[in-house]
Amino acid sequence: MSRPDDAKIHYRITPNDPYAHVYCVHLKINAPAPGGQQLTLPSWIPGSYMVRDFAKGILDIKAYSNGKPLQLTKIDKQTWQLSPSDSAVEVEYRVYAWDLSVRSAHLDQNHAYFNGTSVFLEVVGQSHLPCTVEINNAPIAEAKNWKVATTLARKGAPAYGFGLYHAENYQDLIDHPVEIADFDLVSFEACGVPHDFVVTGRHRADLDRLAKDLTTICEYQIRLFGEPAPFERYLFITWAVGNGYGGLEHRASTSLICNRNDLPGKNETGEISEGYATFLGLCSHEYFHSWNVKRIQPDIPYNLASENHTPLLWAFEGITSYYDDLVLYRTGLLSQQRYLEVVGKQITSLLRTPGRHIQTVTDSSFDAWTKFYKQDENAINAITSYYNKGAIVAVLLDLQLRTLSDQKVNLDQVMVRLWQDYGQTKTPVEEFTIQNLCNSLLADALDQTQGPQVKNKLDDFFQQALYQTDDFDFEDLFAQVGIQFNLRQPASSSDKGGTDKQVQNRISLGMNTRPDPLGAKVANVLNGSSAHSAGISAGDVILAFDKIKVDHQSLEPLIAQYDIGEAVELVGFRRDELMIFSLTLEAAPSNTAFLKVSDEEKLKRWLSR
Repeated sequence: MSRPDDAKIHYRITPNDPYAHVYCVHLKINAPAPGGQQLTLPSWIPGSYMVRDFAKGILDIKAYSNGKPLQLTKIDKQTWQLSPSDSAVEVEYRVYAWDLSVRSAHLDQNHAYFNGTSVFLEVVGQSHLPCTVEINNAPIAEAKNWKVATTLARKGAPAYGFGLYHAENYQDLIDHPVEIADFDLVSFEACGVPHDFVVTGRHRADLDRLAKDLTTICEYQIRLFGEPAPFERYLFITWAVGNGYGGLEHRASTSLICNRNDLPGKNETGEISEGYATFLGLCSHEYFHSWNVKRIQPDIPYNLASENHTPLLWAFEGITSYYDDLVLYRTGLLSQQRYLEVVGKQITSLLRTPGRHIQTVTDSSFDAWTKFYKQDENAINAITSYYNKGAIVAVLLDLQLRTLSDQKVNLDQVMVRLWQDYGQTKTPVEEFTIQNLCNSLLADALDQTQGPQVKNKLDDFFQQALYQTDDFDFEDLFAQVGIQFNLRQPASSSDKGGTDKQVQNRISLGMNTRPDPLGAKVANVLNGSSAHSAGISAGDVILAFDKIKVDHQSLEPLIAQYDIGEAVELVGFRRDELMIFSLTLEAAPSNTAFLKVSDEEKLKRWLSR
């Protein structure tokens, strides 16, 4: 059995005080830099594009060599300098972990979870070296049945057990999250590759059904890109909570958080529920990232100390957001109608965002670090989502490729070529790589007389989709694949679109509210709306509508009793000042999309592989 001392760098992590949410980490560096070793902690985690300053979680830190204290000086917000030492150096530090998210670390008496970016200091200049990690259990009675779930390579530790693990280098070390708990486990194989699904938290899920459905999804994606899978084993880490949603991809695993009611019940039969479809879509999304992000990567330096900008998140997140639910349809987990509803909801979300006319999807990608991940009350008017618009761009790009080539070229082929030419060769994807690849595939599929005209059409599409803010001609684009595109008014503030409903003369103030002890607090105001014209602002608390007391729940039903064109007054507070707003009621815009089939054969050619 290998010993920790065999490695030049060795970590030991212990969930030392779950009640205070504190990990203890021990780091041994057998060959520190002669001039004094530097240590640093990442400021962000790959896949979540915001500086989070994980070093703020370090409570205290000390170093010693040969049993004697060694000077340790902090030189910036995330970097420490050790004084020179001729022998091995040991560093001990404590990390506070109380962020129940897939991005960081969390610890209590129910479980321990961490990403390496939150707990493992990088040994500057030695990050290319292999290292070992000893994972210990928490010293509390509640942890007696805890197990370990991670895709870190075992180096003596038993399966799902505590002990010694191994990483090829620092990048490998931080790309394998660890869940420690008395979790539930179900295992399955996809194309011969072992997969584990672990779930922590109270639930009554049918794990056998979940394993069956995930097998279908995983095998489809592996075969889409081509066997063998790019990993030897895969792990789904899931927390079932009362209200939550999110995921983060890794090279051989993903961390997920979901509403426990979204997991499949043991007595559920028939078509999958909306909540379960949402969860399977999340699993599909993060699994697709095993290729598109983790191995097919943008041309950025991956400097973990600061922002790494790219205009390509529309492709890495947007294309993935297209395929996540498309895979559910292609594997029979979603019906055709329900899949078209998903697309209608995506378009509705875009059309309800005034910021789509301000920010391009490539600018949205580039500014993810600030504008997307640090949204304020004006975000809806100022930005667009590279997830949302990126997915719609992917839908329309697939339609364009199929239509221009008479079904000879599609987005599946583009993704396979990206995997073969860029993912497998570790060649970074540049800004125009995808455009050039699409044109190359079309040129190979068409004769010389068709080529130039088709190229111009595709170039025009890319120019509008990626670098302009004009709305798409959805009606014309979808008509080419047997789909009738429709718009209507929203039936209510909770109407997300995707389905046909009879709605007439609905009124909208053009603002969103949330509950407040005094009334209805304005969350945001859409530019160009009647609320905007009246001077209502985010943060205002509306007390009365036309001299009738209102709150968040009663405001919308009350407005529905009025007619378009009526003049009314709203009374509210802005901070501690009474405000009176006069406005004229306006019709809600027709920005709710739904799709209907007009030609079944054309539609099937689009949705098929």
